[in-house]
Amino acid sequence: MAQAADRIRSGGVIAYPTETVYGLGADPFNPSAFNRIFALKGRESEKGLILLIRGRRDLDALVEDISRAAEVLMEAFWPGPLTLVFPASPHLPNHLLGSTSTIALRISDAPVASSLLQYVGGTLTSTSANRSGRPPARNAREALDDLGSDVDLILDGGTARDPRPSTLVDVSVPQPQILRPGRIAESEISKVLTSR
Repeated sequence: MAQAADRIRSGGVIAYPTETVYGLGADPFNPSAFNRIFALKGRESEKGLILLIRGRRDLDALVEDISRAAEVLMEAFWPGPLTLVFPASPHLPNHLLGSTSTIALRISDAPVASSLLQYVGGTLTSTSANRSGRPPARNAREALDDLGSDVDLILDGGTARDPRPSTLVDVSVPQPQILRPGRIAESEISKVLTSR
């Protein structure tokens, strides 16, 4: 874990297990490392990337506003497979946002990912570990087969217990919108929002 954190701090890119599939981890504030992920995946950089944070204490530096709906969803589903799209802090570097003014964040409940964040001491990218158009890696072997030596290190945390992606909800708008279905059902999201 310490070796993986050192690679990330020195601008490297690693593959690691999350609570969904394996992700690609890099320092999001290092433009070179951040852009290396897009090149590795063969993906356009306009979309931005999902970031993992250690806890609520990391939100203030990354987001401009936290709505009541966001508070309710965080209380109900964090840590876990829910990614929330917030209005981004105006102080964030442009490369983090792509062509948007929002940022997608999640607190993971995966032991390896959570531990890695503590070793790194900050935020981590968490896009799926695969080339664009190919299935996300569900274990270290699949990550190695797909990405090979293009990543600097792969943390083996076994096979993903549930390969469905995190549910992606936009809380930067007045009425929260599900942008991507995932592990947390739309009915669960709606129930929590209407009961608070």
